[in-house]
Amino acid sequence: MAEPIYYVDRSDIREGKIAEVKNGMRDLTTFVEAREPQLIAYHFYIDEFESTMTVVAVHPDSASMEFHMELGGPKFREFSALIRMRSIDVYGQPNSVVVDQLRQKAAMLGGGTVALHTLQAGFSRLHPPRNTV
Repeated sequence: MAEPIYYVDRSDIREGKIAEVKNGMRDLTTFVEAREPQLIAYHFYIDEFESTMTVVAVHPDSASMEFHMELGGPKFREFSALIRMRSIDVYGQPNSVVVDQLRQKAAMLGGGTVALHTLQAGFSRLHPPRNTV
């Protein structure tokens, strides 16, 4: 069984672009939700100073992430004038195509780093237990 892949990226929001970033986040979320039913979670966050955007996504497997990168590529490009990517952290084992896609995305959005983290121990409960009593 494939392990889920957890994706976290952080970007600096360019000065004066917060309203455009918020609109872009909503548009991208609507676009992805309508086209990627396999995606477990897809969330955008902005810090309290409205200077940093964080994206958190949970994919069921590498194929889901590859599809997301292919589908979202043109939409991600729209953020290039709004943010400067600092980092992408991936927890799990994406395939080599996904790793290349992530590096291209980071370069396109400002040259942030891409770090891959391999699971050493743990478990996921993606569906709550039916009866815990």
